[in-house]
Amino acid sequence: MINREWHLLSRPVGWPKPEDFALVETEIPTPGEGQVLVRNEYLSVDPYMRGRMSAAKSYAEPYRLDAVMLGGAVGEVIASEAAGIAVGDHVLHHLGWREYAAVDAAKAVRVDPGAAPLSAYLGALGMTGLTAYAGLLRTASFKEGDAVFVSGAAGAVGSQVGQLARLKGASRVIGSAGSDEKVRLLIEEYGFDAAFNYRHGPVAEQLRTAAPDGIDVYFDNVGGEHLEAAIGALNLHGRIAICGMISVYNATEPAPGPRNLARLIPTRGRIEGFLVGDHYDLQPQFVQEVGPWVAAGRLKYRETVVQGIENSLDAFLGVLRGDNTGKMLVKL
Repeated sequence: MINREWHLLSRPVGWPKPEDFALVETEIPTPGEGQVLVRNEYLSVDPYMRGRMSAAKSYAEPYRLDAVMLGGAVGEVIASEAAGIAVGDHVLHHLGWREYAAVDAAKAVRVDPGAAPLSAYLGALGMTGLTAYAGLLRTASFKEGDAVFVSGAAGAVGSQVGQLARLKGASRVIGSAGSDEKVRLLIEEYGFDAAFNYRHGPVAEQLRTAAPDGIDVYFDNVGGEHLEAAIGALNLHGRIAICGMISVYNATEPAPGPRNLARLIPTRGRIEGFLVGDHYDLQPQFVQEVGPWVAAGRLKYRETVVQGIENSLDAFLGVLRGDNTGKMLVKL
């Protein structure tokens, strides 16, 4: 029996290329004391992984060259050398990009496949959902009656941000997306009040039409033109939560900053970046509040599932292109 895993061979310049990676065959690991052997069933591929492919200093350690990459995964325990986790249990962990993983039990979280589909623990009820929850409620200080604008709103995080805002009493929820199909999804399934295709014209003009009274909160997944437009639409004491800037992840030159930052002075506006890892204290509150909404179908989520570990790289590149609707996953 063999284990297949993705290794990073060279650090991408600009858009990652297939030759920067290799799918390598290795032996299935043997769990040591305090470890469990997990047969991964779903792998998560996420935009933040692009940053870890660079050697630049950041909030997460860069991936090592000629070594397996890391990422969220969920799977079944097939051998255990740890108390409290038995063969047949399912766990969430961070040793993705591989078929089998020997995981320290202290870094594995048991999940219940009877309470929600396994894939949901990588998305709506996992890090993705907590990112949306913490960014909107804590970083952006959302309050009932706020008008909220979300970029990348058909993605895994963005779609959940808009629905959380609606469920918590936003006066208006506006989203941007990259196709007419995704725009319809935002309005017809996720309940956004307005949405627009950013490819159809200047973001500032389309946002002005969608939010004629301005916005109180902007949840940024894109950066660039979207951020500048949001600053221009910001109401008094508006807040901007920076979750990601996918528009510049593959840039080879520094991207120009917003030209209207001075507008933060009269609006008393605030821009704050955040990392979900700083907010895991909210996890129990998040699960308690959002879990029932997911179970009852009040908070909906979509998944784009790619089959087979051999297609993991294609799935990751698809995230960077915006091919996914909702959470991008690889099913093994």
